[in-house]
Amino acid sequence: MAAKIAVIYYSSTGNVHGLATAVAEGAEAAGAEVRLRRAAETAPAEAIASNPAWQQHRVDTQDVEEATADDILWADGVIFGTPTRYGNVTAQLKAFIDSLGPQWAQGQLADKAYSGFTSASTTHGGHESTLLALYTTVHHFGGIVVAPGYNDPIQFASGTPYGTTHISAQGENPLGDQERAAARFQGGRVAKVAALLAGADLTV
Repeated sequence: MAAKIAVIYYSSTGNVHGLATAVAEGAEAAGAEVRLRRAAETAPAEAIASNPAWQQHRVDTQDVEEATADDILWADGVIFGTPTRYGNVTAQLKAFIDSLGPQWAQGQLADKAYSGFTSASTTHGGHESTLLALYTTVHHFGGIVVAPGYNDPIQFASGTPYGTTHISAQGENPLGDQERAAARFQGGRVAKVAALLAGADLTV
């Protein structure tokens, strides 16, 4: 059976959005039905206006639907995308995750495949710590982490075993073919594992 995959992300200036699009492409190529959703913006308008790239990205992606709890409940697999913020998940995505308390309390977030991807400005800007922090949340959900590992040669060139990453260099380093290929591989891997989970009896 084909998996249902929700790609839920937050992006301020577009790097994570680009990765999210590639992740969705990879999941679709693996036969999944995909919902691409963005976390709601919570930053004040004056902060957004102070950065032209941030302001422009809001305009460019205004037609992307905002994520809701229904997207998580619908999905067999969920792939979260976030910029790093001090080595952690951005507040906008965290606000969405924190809103899932009622679903978590009913066990509705468990037994799904989860994965993550991220972008930071510098080489050691917190990529791995951000993804590990995200996966801590998945453990609380009772979800199953499906990281890319080193299961494709592209992971040795771009990406990590934790999830696809990108170094933006303050906007000076746009997404390249290697990052997009790593993201597509990750999306496809999660779709395949999620399909297996969806057809399995996980009751104990």
